[in-house]
Amino acid sequence: MNLTELFIRRPVMTVLLNLALVVAGIAAWSRIPVAALPSFNTPVINVQAVLPGASPETMASSVALPLEKQFSTIAGITTISSTNTLGNSSLTLEFDPSRDIDAAAVDVQAALFRSLRALPTEMTTPPSYRKVNPADAPVLLVALTSPSINLSDLNDYAENLITPSLSTIDGVAQVSIYGQKRFAVRIKARNELLQQRNITLDELQAAVKGANANTPVGTLDGSRQTLTIQANKQLRDANAFGGIVVATRNGAPVFLRDVADVQDSYETVKSFSNYNGERSIVLAVQRQPDANTVKVVDAVKAMLPRFAAQLPASVQMSTLNDRSVSIREGAARCVLHPGADGGAGGAGDLPVPAPHGGHADPDAVAADLADRRGDAAVRAGLQPGQHLAAGHHAWRWAWSWTTRS
Repeated sequence: MNLTELFIRRPVMTVLLNLALVVAGIAAWSRIPVAALPSFNTPVINVQAVLPGASPETMASSVALPLEKQFSTIAGITTISSTNTLGNSSLTLEFDPSRDIDAAAVDVQAALFRSLRALPTEMTTPPSYRKVNPADAPVLLVALTSPSINLSDLNDYAENLITPSLSTIDGVAQVSIYGQKRFAVRIKARNELLQQRNITLDELQAAVKGANANTPVGTLDGSRQTLTIQANKQLRDANAFGGIVVATRNGAPVFLRDVADVQDSYETVKSFSNYNGERSIVLAVQRQPDANTVKVVDAVKAMLPRFAAQLPASVQMSTLNDRSVSIREGAARCVLHPGADGGAGGAGDLPVPAPHGGHADPDAVAADLADRRGDAAVRAGLQPGQHLAAGHHAWRWAWSWTTRS
């Protein structure tokens, strides 16, 4: 008894089996994740190292090279590439597709610990890693704007409030800040004034560094109480820095404002971000290689109202460059719908083959069109040499495809 005969002899079983398949398909449809392309992501980890003021050559030889030597001992690594700029090194580690990215991250962290002794002592911030491909575009951008709040304060909200919370979302690999404006006091020494007072740049640097040190000084133990010794308080603006005593000449103190221009500014003044003609701070959300774009974007947008309740009323949050929009539209068009067309030109006219000296066989035409158009079997009574769009009973097929992963 073959399979066809079994289904004919047992119609109840056949109906129940088909119903079970339909129910299973409906249940699975709602759980299928939606993505723009099939899910195939090579495990990639990005390592960032920062050494302010170092040239690209110094970053390559003193920072990137020791790190690459340690990373080369990790099992399953296929490619190590590095990009060195002024004060920054970015290393991209690509692993074999069979390697689990979480296990690879543990090995990368161990390699970073081993490399600390070989790195320059001036590097106060140790290198960090993220499970993200730096070549991937962000899945969502969030712009922060305010007509009344200073950009440095807006940057503090983005860096200390929003970014840490978004980084905890499942699937988010990294939240970068574009147009970052950290507050900093900029000191521009005036050489002619330094020479008049016989003060060198090294003395000026040592005075500024010593006046703003944030280190413990010690304690005083008494018979009844213990007192904590505090050094000078942290200097927080240009006015406070201007009062630093750089040196003493002829019994009179020389203040920093006497030999340099001191002003409130930002860490970098060579980059900025703009949204609708207004200065802004932009957060770029990047997903992990194995994360779903739509799910990550939905989770990020769900947290934005909570941030809006904590920020000042003048701060506006706007989402842009949402990569999930095109994916959702493609999923919505994932249908195949035929529509009758009585002689109007259809999409893609196909010539109908005809046997020698006679009319085209409708079954042969349908079989030929099925081979040439996929699974669409089009049956129509056509004359030799006619096109599909010219037939009286022609069908126009509208196809929309999307890939679901």
